[in-house]
Amino acid sequence: MNTRWFSLRRRLLGLLLGGLAAAWLTMVAFSYLDAHQEIDELFDAQLAQAAQTLLAMAGPDKRSAVDNLGPVAHKYQRGLRFQIWNRDGELLLHTDNAPHTPLTEIDGFSATDNRDGHWRHYSQWDASRRLQVQVSENHVLRDDLIQQIAWRLILPALFGLPLIGLGIWLATRRGLASLDEIASQIARRDPQQLQAVHPASAPEEIRCMLEALNQLFTRVEGALEAERRFTADAAHELRTPLAALQAQLQVALRARDGDERQHSLGQLQSGLTRASHLVDQMLQLARLDPESALPNPATVDLGLLTQSVCAEIGIQILDKNLDFELIADSHCLVAGQADWLRILIRNLVDNAVRYTPAGGRVEVSLKRLSNSCKLTVHDNGPGIPPDKREQVLRRFHRIEVAEQPGSGLGLAIVSRIAELHASKLQLAGEPGAGLSASIELAAPPA
Repeated sequence: MNTRWFSLRRRLLGLLLGGLAAAWLTMVAFSYLDAHQEIDELFDAQLAQAAQTLLAMAGPDKRSAVDNLGPVAHKYQRGLRFQIWNRDGELLLHTDNAPHTPLTEIDGFSATDNRDGHWRHYSQWDASRRLQVQVSENHVLRDDLIQQIAWRLILPALFGLPLIGLGIWLATRRGLASLDEIASQIARRDPQQLQAVHPASAPEEIRCMLEALNQLFTRVEGALEAERRFTADAAHELRTPLAALQAQLQVALRARDGDERQHSLGQLQSGLTRASHLVDQMLQLARLDPESALPNPATVDLGLLTQSVCAEIGIQILDKNLDFELIADSHCLVAGQADWLRILIRNLVDNAVRYTPAGGRVEVSLKRLSNSCKLTVHDNGPGIPPDKREQVLRRFHRIEVAEQPGSGLGLAIVSRIAELHASKLQLAGEPGAGLSASIELAAPPA
């Protein structure tokens, strides 16, 4: 389909010309009908006046007068005829084109339609009812005059409408020139050029479109900047574990005895585990970033989901001999995406287990509120200073505590998932006395 014919300029031109033509045709129709009515009234008045004039001039003593007014040649004369009768039914006077029978049997105005045409009649008696005058007029006279009036109405439009159409086309072309300017600016831009569009002149009607377009440019620029920053940070973070893996591999290859080789392979396996965990977290962020809202939200039993996640981390809890406790209210139902909530819970619990010293305590609680459920993960680890809690929510930002390895992505992932669930990650606790991370999730609609 050729979209050129559906341009805004052509639509405006068509609508304006169509509206103008419709308005003009409506005006012509009303003018024609009004003129037709006025002409009928005017000609009827002339018929009545002619009859009264003939009555005033005629009399019973004029029986011997010329009873035939002779032939008529002019077309308008041929369209008029009259008769004068006495009360005895004698034809006293008539025009040459009038028959010898009464023109009409009806007093006043009437009309007949026969072989000699369509006629308008007027019949009137004098005051003494001795003389009757009958006057007729052929409708051809009226039709000719109405056609002349119609042509006088139509002819100016035949010449004027094209000129008006040209004027409208020029006006729309000039009025839409700013759209062409904006299109030209955008077409000439480099794909990486996302600055706001500021044309020299912009009509009020398209300013909202420009504002929306500039807002889109801003969002796209922010997304690209975040992607570039993420790529740079990811490359930097991956460089260190990969270098460590390479070093451990070289140590294992150069080992002189089995114990040394086994130790190097153990370190290599541990490094691979950390690198795999880092890659997994980066993939999770890559999945979360494009989303602006929850995909397919559903009702999730947060209690069952938390129990499942804690069971998966059970080996880590046992290895560190932690005092672990899960306190959950029944029927903690929330609206969300189950897979993402699983990632959220796992990152919170894994973070608490990792930074809690051996023999420490980790408590996970679920509390059902009136319209939400609150998830809290508390540990007695080193905690996070209040002035650095906003920083740890940024990607790849870590606080070196207790020499614990990490990518700096866990809390950033939790914060992003919380945002998608219309919530916010809250961090609390005193430095050196542990950390409490809590999230309040809305219950599903009733």
